Amino acid sequence: MSTIDDWSASARRVYFGLLDDWNRQDARAMASRFAERGSLVGFDGSAIDGHACIEAHVTPIFAQHPTPLFVAKVREVRRIAGDQTLLVRAVAGMWPRGASALDPQMNAIQTVVLSRYDGVYRIEMFQNTPAAFHGRPEEAEKLSEELRALGKPQFS
Repeated sequence: MSTIDDWSASARRVYFGLLDDWNRQDARAMASRFAERGSLVGFDGSAIDGHACIEAHVTPIFAQHPTPLFVAKVREVRRIAGDQTLLVRAVAGMWPRGASALDPQMNAIQTVVLSRYDGVYRIEMFQNTPAAFHGRPEEAEKLSEELRALGKPQFS
């Protein structure tokens, strides 16, 4: 049985690795973090199933757009089934490339479910939901301030 530090640190590495892959616009590396039948639900509601389909979906996005850069903070890492299945809950913001400020309209709540295969955690589900906080502008601003405090990602 692994310690809390082992599984929690592993989950964080996979999660932040996924965001780093996005920031580097590396579709292959990003897709490789998913289980063979892993799923992704994007900010716009697109649902993509399967490692190969995720790569095929993200590749043209990176080719056609200078995607904004993620900055994020993990709120919780929780075991669901021993240390075989983990849940990561996080908040994330995006900085348009070349911009000096976070775009608050791109703030998101992110959820990741990970399963361990042959000792390696893979993403089963990544959900990226807009943090709109309808009717609660103070909550939206509070999240933006928290994400701004993390600083701009160091990618160009």
